[in-house]
Amino acid sequence: MKRILCVAGMVGLCAALWLMAQPAGDPLMQGFREVEVASVADAMEQLYGQRAYMSHEMRPLSPAKFAGPAVTVLLKKEEHKEGSAASAGMLDAIDAANPGAVYVMVLEDGADYAGIGGLMATAMKYRGLAGAIIDGSVRDTPQIRKLQFPVFSRGVVPSTTINHYRFVGTNVPVSCAGVKVNAGDIIVADEDGVAVVPRAHAADVLKKAQDLDNTEHSMIPFIEKFRSIKEAVAKFGRI
Repeated sequence: MKRILCVAGMVGLCAALWLMAQPAGDPLMQGFREVEVASVADAMEQLYGQRAYMSHEMRPLSPAKFAGPAVTVLLKKEEHKEGSAASAGMLDAIDAANPGAVYVMVLEDGADYAGIGGLMATAMKYRGLAGAIIDGSVRDTPQIRKLQFPVFSRGVVPSTTINHYRFVGTNVPVSCAGVKVNAGDIIVADEDGVAVVPRAHAADVLKKAQDLDNTEHSMIPFIEKFRSIKEAVAKFGRI
C-alpha cells in the first residue's frame, strides 16, 4: 500500500512539473506574454463568467509585463522560535522551480510582513523565473529594482516572516488576492494588474484575448480619424 501511495504521489508531482516546464519558445506562453492583462480578464469573464483578476492592491514595484505557469507557496501565520527552519519550504520551492515559472506566495494576514526580499529575488532571477506575485508585502526594494526582477505585492514593509510564519506547502491550491490559483495555472501580469488563467482554458482564453486586443487596437486609428468614440463602439462593438 505504501508503495502504491508513493507511486501515485510521484505521478502527481510529475504532472505538476510537466505543467510548469514550459519551453521558452512555447507559442501558447509567448502569446500570453504579448496580450494585455485587461483583455485576458475580459476574455475569462466573457467565456466563463469568472473574475480572473487579482485585487487592485496587487501592484508592481516597477513597470513589468510577464506570463508563466504558477508555482504556489502557502505560509500560515504562527508565532514560534524555530527560525528559518519553519519556513524553509519556501526556499526549496525557488530552488526547484523551472525557468519561466511565476512564484505565487500567499501569506496569511500578511500585509505587514515581507514575503520576499533581495536575496530571494536574486535567486529567482538567476534561476530564470519570470516574476513573483506576493499576497503580502516585500522588502529590500532598492535591490529588487536594481535586479530588474518583476515583483507584484500588496505593499512594502521592512519586516520578516521568520519566527512569525510556518510553511504550509508548495504547489497547493491557494487564494491569492481574491483569485484561486493552482500549480501550473498561467499568471499574466502587466501594469494594469494580474490575471490567472486555468490551464484547461488557456488556449481558448488566449484566442479570445488576442481577438479583443486586435479589435481595440484597430479602433484607435478609427477614433483618431473620425473623432468619435460612439461611432467606434458602434462599428467594432468594444469598449
